[in-house]
Amino acid sequence: MRRTFSVRDIALQAGVSEATVDRVLHERPGVRTATVEQVRRAVADLERQRSQVRLSGRTVVVDVVMASPTRFTDAVRSALEAELPALHPATVRARFHTAPGASADWVAAELDRVRRTGSHGVMLQSPDLPVVRAAVEQLAAAQVPVVTLASDLPGSRRRGYVGADNRGAGATAAYLLTQWVPDPSEPVLVVRGLQPQDGDRERWAGFEAALAQLEGSVRPVLTVVDDDQDPAVVEESVLAVLGGRPGLRAVYSMCAGAGGNGAVVRAFERRGSRPAAFVAHDLDGENADLLRRGDLTAVLHHDLRADCRQACRMLLQAPYTRTELTGSASAVQIVTPFNVPQDA
Repeated sequence: MRRTFSVRDIALQAGVSEATVDRVLHERPGVRTATVEQVRRAVADLERQRSQVRLSGRTVVVDVVMASPTRFTDAVRSALEAELPALHPATVRARFHTAPGASADWVAAELDRVRRTGSHGVMLQSPDLPVVRAAVEQLAAAQVPVVTLASDLPGSRRRGYVGADNRGAGATAAYLLTQWVPDPSEPVLVVRGLQPQDGDRERWAGFEAALAQLEGSVRPVLTVVDDDQDPAVVEESVLAVLGGRPGLRAVYSMCAGAGGNGAVVRAFERRGSRPAAFVAHDLDGENADLLRRGDLTAVLHHDLRADCRQACRMLLQAPYTRTELTGSASAVQIVTPFNVPQDA
């Protein structure tokens, strides 16, 4: 492995001992394969965060633990690393623990590992389940602050929440779909995640409430589950729905994983049709391409870099206050094929 950073820097980033890093760098036996990969990922993180490594002063290490689709975890990684240099004079470095579709037990185990190896704070995106809350409780007892990102754990000992106004985003999706497909007898197809999280539930609640308010009755809603593992599964599931509803024209992708929205488009194409209205979330590269081609009608987007910046500042502030750290929810932006940012 090419040596660019000090053993100490790599060990801090990987959360292992300097002796372990030395054995990995010199390819000595006796190190588990998983640990070797952990060290390799740490070096890759340091390469991306090179400007932070060069800064002098106290180093603050933030752990990012996420069990969400790859499309979203990649977007968070890019947004956070873009914001790190702006946090100077603090020198903040990020360690990432991500696994799409991971169980709450995996999240709890990662949080426990973070607590044991040491951390200055955690950004967490996770299902709201008792085992996760227990792990957050242990972190709080160990004076490691936790800020939830995109999906909250209300009532837990997390120090604060940052993210979009999910209920408002779901309501906005309902509003747009009812404008473009106004007949309330026409169903809407909703793509949902395998493990709904608090943010997903908020989107769903806003979507249902807005449909009822706008139309006076609940429009038929059909659902497809995306587990972020194989887009072909989503494609076949949508095909099955279209077989029974060949005239279906409205789609709301609430939390599709990588390739999921493209799979929906392909399913419609195989039936010789396309949605009259297709609304999705998050303006990553995949969704931007679908927008430019006209396959998506609109993307509900918010400033993820602002969320990451706010989360870091909350974690930096946490040692100096015992009260809950509050921040405003990010406003939702409606992006269409005509206003896609050039850098998206």
